[in-house]
Amino acid sequence: MMITPSAEIPGRPTVESFGLVRGNTIRARFIGKDILALLRNIVGGEVREYTKMMAEAREQALDRMVESAGELGADAVVNVRLTTSYIMGSAAEILAYGDAVRLEGGP
Repeated sequence: MMITPSAEIPGRPTVESFGLVRGNTIRARFIGKDILALLRNIVGGEVREYTKMMAEAREQALDRMVESAGELGADAVVNVRLTTSYIMGSAAEILAYGDAVRLEGGP
């Protein structure tokens, strides 16, 4: 399945639109990672433990969005966006959303 932040895919006209699809996940921090992050905060540098956790969360949200689009019969998702919001002090939601479409010529 093709996914893009653009409104269209060059050379592939949209023949049907299925509307908004989304996928999300909520991730909570782990106390062990918090301790490592605190130490990194003192000495400076990237907090790799959180970088990895957020990258995995983004991929999971995108996978869920693609699965939702596939269930509708779409072969692409255009206008894809990602957003993050804090649920509480130690948890964040990642939301991926876009417009599910079927392209001319099939997958």
